[in-house]
Amino acid sequence: MTAGLRYDGRVAVVTGAGRGLGRAYARLLASRGAKVVVNDPGVSMDGNGADAGPASDVVREITADGGEAVACTESVATAEGGRGIVSSALDHYGRLDILVHNAGIVRSAPLTEMTYEDFDAVLDVHLRGAFHVVRPAFPVLRDAGYGRVVLTSSIGGLYGNQGVANYAAAKAGIVGLSNVVALEGAACGVRCNVIVPAALTRMAAGIDTSAYPPMEPELAAPVVGWLAHESCTITGEMLVSIAGRVARMFLAETPGVYRPSWSVEQVAEDLGAIRDTGAPWILPVVPSAHVDHIRRSFAIATEEEQHVG
Repeated sequence: MTAGLRYDGRVAVVTGAGRGLGRAYARLLASRGAKVVVNDPGVSMDGNGADAGPASDVVREITADGGEAVACTESVATAEGGRGIVSSALDHYGRLDILVHNAGIVRSAPLTEMTYEDFDAVLDVHLRGAFHVVRPAFPVLRDAGYGRVVLTSSIGGLYGNQGVANYAAAKAGIVGLSNVVALEGAACGVRCNVIVPAALTRMAAGIDTSAYPPMEPELAAPVVGWLAHESCTITGEMLVSIAGRVARMFLAETPGVYRPSWSVEQVAEDLGAIRDTGAPWILPVVPSAHVDHIRRSFAIATEEEQHVG
């Protein structure tokens, strides 16, 4: 990240900022001039308990380095908590410019053993938690005519993994939410993107990481830093950060095959062409991927019908 990019005068909220990736994000933003609300209720990895220590510790680290921050221990898992987190920024600093939703918990189990409680608890923090902070923050950003929102997904959500149906569903849902924020924010200076990070944090407990390359949270923080900066030029996109590799992740579809009617056998017959990724459609969310998908699909049908006619 270019040394000249700063956040002077900006106020940032970072959820799950007491440890790991969130701590790295908060410290980076603060080191470059942002006033930061360090949000973390200090729960265990499975979402139980509470401890004001982690958030307070990060605030002390920031202030010791000459930055400005305030701790907030509200939970993103409830709508009330989400409102409290946003209110913390407004009450202490009078504004909000940057929202980074990083908070997360893990409750792993195979599908046959996962409880409904564990499924809901993970969605409450990751996906509903994102909505709980976005919902009160968005009107503030809209009315100010400026905002940067960074939501957190995962390769576990976009590619799936065994034993994490709750986590995968939540992280996939984050992408849809981010796209809507990007679309609705486009006209009022609010940009929203997704970070897909990987780092060695307490989530890696129990995994043999001895052969892993360097993957400290600080390695991923600059990507979030750029997405949170006023110079960020993208919206409605996903950036991956893993072991020093930064990449764009995107949805795509094949051109497919058109028929005026289909049988089950014809789907089987055309499957190779249906799945051919040689000339993919990559439709930018903003300004009009939804409409472009429909328009291009209809155009193929119309052209083929005219050709047959």
